[in-house]
Amino acid sequence: MVNVNPGMDADVFEQFIDQLQRYVRERLIPAERAIIESDRIPDDILAELRDMGLFGLTMPEDYGGAGMNVTQYVRTIHALSYAMPAFRSIISINIGMFCSALKNGGTDAQKAEWLPRVAGGEIACFGLTEPGSGSDSAGLQTTATRTDNGWVLNGTKRYITNSPFAKVGLIMARTSKENLPKNAHVSAFIVPMDAPGVSIGKSDKKMGQSGSHIADIIMEDVHVGEGALLGGELGKGFVYAMMSLDNGRMSVGAAATAYARRALDSAIRYATERKAFGEPIANFQLIQQMLADSEIEIYAAETMMADVTRRADAGENVLRKAAAFKVFASEMCGRVVDRVVQVYGGAGYLAEYDAERFFRDARIYRIYEGTTQILQLQIAKHMLREFNAFA
Repeated sequence: MVNVNPGMDADVFEQFIDQLQRYVRERLIPAERAIIESDRIPDDILAELRDMGLFGLTMPEDYGGAGMNVTQYVRTIHALSYAMPAFRSIISINIGMFCSALKNGGTDAQKAEWLPRVAGGEIACFGLTEPGSGSDSAGLQTTATRTDNGWVLNGTKRYITNSPFAKVGLIMARTSKENLPKNAHVSAFIVPMDAPGVSIGKSDKKMGQSGSHIADIIMEDVHVGEGALLGGELGKGFVYAMMSLDNGRMSVGAAATAYARRALDSAIRYATERKAFGEPIANFQLIQQMLADSEIEIYAAETMMADVTRRADAGENVLRKAAAFKVFASEMCGRVVDRVVQVYGGAGYLAEYDAERFFRDARIYRIYEGTTQILQLQIAKHMLREFNAFA
């Protein structure tokens, strides 16, 4: 399989990963408790993330990015996600959603204006989900109406990650009243979050993932110029969104895999220190079974991650495999953190121990970037389409 996307120099990348892994363990993990208490990432850590180039990992070097390929990007997310999920959340929308959509469908002018800004650390958000629709584009209600000098947007986006901090959003809006084939009724617009008529709702209280924020974006007669239409093309918004979702799903799969590893490492440490009946509980075979089952599943997810990213860099359409990886990794992570709570026993239910937090943090992985059930339907649909094509 030929790698058509070589990315950054391999030796330089390996040095970067080593540096990032040390930074995660020595800087980010020790900061987690304070972030949980304040529910925000401190400005000095955000500045460090910007200085390390983490907001522009896959952006072309011409626009101030690192020019990583998919494999390198996903490995970076995997390394970062050994720490609490907030760190991945603050950068992943810039890279996996906003940057990907601009690279795939943006005009030269749009790339020149926005890619250097988000590579430098201006935070972006991605507006697809609404109060009445998520993966169902037919239910999308936000409208973009053409005017003499641009567009007027009206509507509400829900559960939008990073919206309280974002400088710009990629907003999906209906440009046709009718539901058209191939979702051609949906277009994408680049909308500055300080544009008149844009307001951000109160950050939602969540089950877990402290330090990461989601909120509504409300748009009331928001005027944007002609240059706001992504790619200058009507009816391409959903296509660009779905193209960027492949990267987003691989990112979530990598994050779930890394967080499962973090939880398992915690369980191993606890099991060797905690004693019952005069010996470490790690000596008990049923504890060992839970640890071993977790290791087996994490290894399977790591193998899927390596395969799907390699295929993506070779130019394959990985829609189905990216979905499969995300489903397996997120469901696997849920099983692992559940076992970790069980290994901790009663302590696993207490907030002072990490196991309880791991359990809550991991639950969202099965929901965002496509729920398990939606992705199962998507995988099956493509399987059946492929079978019928060759039948």
